[in-house]
Amino acid sequence: MIKKITTLSFLLLLITSITFAQAKKERTVNSKSKTEKTPFVWEGANLYFLMTDRFYNGDKSNDLNFNRNKKTEKLRGFEGGDIKGIIQKLDEGYFTKLGVNVIWFTPVVEQIHDGVDEGTGMSYGFHGYWARDWTALDPNFGTKKDLSELVKKAHAKGIRIMLDAVINHTGPVTEVDTVWPEGWVRTEPKCQYSNFENTTACTLVANLPDVKTESTTAVSLPPFLIEKWKAEGRYDKEVASLDVFFKRTGYPRTPKYYIIKWLTDYITEFGIDGYRADTVKHTDEGVWADFKTQCDYSFADWKKNNPTKVLDNNPFYTIAEVYNYNISGGQLFDFGDKKVNYYENGFTAMINFEFKSDAQKEYSFMFQKYSDLLNNQLKGYSVLNYLSSHDDGSPFDGNRTKSIESATKLLLTPGISQIYYGDESARSLVVEGTQGDATLRSFMNWDAITTNKATQQVLSHWRKLGQFRANHPSVGAGVNVAVSAKPYVCSRTFTKGNYTDTVVIGLDLAKGKKEIPVGSTFKEGAKLRDGYSGKLGTVLNGKARIDTEFGIVLLELKK
Repeated sequence: MIKKITTLSFLLLLITSITFAQAKKERTVNSKSKTEKTPFVWEGANLYFLMTDRFYNGDKSNDLNFNRNKKTEKLRGFEGGDIKGIIQKLDEGYFTKLGVNVIWFTPVVEQIHDGVDEGTGMSYGFHGYWARDWTALDPNFGTKKDLSELVKKAHAKGIRIMLDAVINHTGPVTEVDTVWPEGWVRTEPKCQYSNFENTTACTLVANLPDVKTESTTAVSLPPFLIEKWKAEGRYDKEVASLDVFFKRTGYPRTPKYYIIKWLTDYITEFGIDGYRADTVKHTDEGVWADFKTQCDYSFADWKKNNPTKVLDNNPFYTIAEVYNYNISGGQLFDFGDKKVNYYENGFTAMINFEFKSDAQKEYSFMFQKYSDLLNNQLKGYSVLNYLSSHDDGSPFDGNRTKSIESATKLLLTPGISQIYYGDESARSLVVEGTQGDATLRSFMNWDAITTNKATQQVLSHWRKLGQFRANHPSVGAGVNVAVSAKPYVCSRTFTKGNYTDTVVIGLDLAKGKKEIPVGSTFKEGAKLRDGYSGKLGTVLNGKARIDTEFGIVLLELKK
């Protein structure tokens, strides 16, 4: 009997031990899996910038509103693109295939109803930068229901949504769009751009009223806005909401705070993840510090009210457009008579206007320069790199003859990468018959993507690099270390908490069998995968041995 009890006890102990060991093993595996999950890192994001009206027409029923039927100059009227068009391409997986994890699109708030000629022919506010009512969406772009659906679907795919904030100016004055009251805006003088004062307290161009963002005098709502809201049946709601905002914040009812309130409402209502701020250097920098404070409050409020929809613990992200800011300037922008640190006034990143000139140089120079600056003078911040955009008339590859090189340099350089819609498909930036920046704003070339083999090859290259960047925060946010000068090989390492990501990039390599020096980046015998070709390789004597038909390798540990 004692023997039976002893045997039974042993079996129970053995079963318990095995169960405990298995549970411990499962906990270890789960913990490891959780630790190794690729986090989203803003500083290494792959951002896609599109002009809402020029990307894709998802709803032809909203193409004409407010009698906007005047004849315009070429590419200066509404072309039909809308939020539903973005949703359709999101559903098709277009952004995911490109490795995009942030979508920024031009403003969708209600624009002036009429058109104007600013010297480049009759134009409508298709671009979104001529606001008439910050509290409403322009029907040409879609509805708030559309915006809600876009944010929800993007988040489901791990993609963040960034809107475009304009505080500096209203839309131009037209026969049907009256000027805002004198307490709100100035209509002269025109900016001279030689010092701080004549860059901020002035109008960018004639007939573009400049919001008095420096004003400390309280103002009432514009009569036209009161009349509009009453006609739409939402006056009482809007006024009550303003009362709550000003009571909570204690801010005076000055122009900038009205607009800050209206813009941050989109965070509270929809849970957008970031704002790109337009014409930042044309306002006092303190405007943006207050803006960021209210963005953070609204984002926290949205997270509190929508706990099941929160993606992660990342803060609300803000990117500044300070025209002609260069990464070499570090944290400061020089007006000539005054230097301003916009990073200390509400921004976590700034658009880097220097990148397109740096892109004329070798990979080794670019990668090391950006890694050194971002991990020293700009540590804790970032820059948004671009090669073409909607208002830069001297893009890196204006004739689209260097689309492959463009992708390699943009997507593999440290910092946030901005793909301007059509970069990935060589959309033409030279359109005959256009004036000014209209040539940069043609409709997305979807037909070429479908039928043109050369376009498809270019797109394939962008997709491979984009996906590698999205899968590896180290590409954009890591520390670059040169391993070999010729052929050029470098490693990138990013560490945050318990998470570490390391890759090796090789460029201008021989096609076929190759040995890539990896130094001590990967251990001897490590199994590697090339993110570009999908081929596998092994580390032997400090070199990755792999056979691919390409001259580029993007090495990662095989999972």
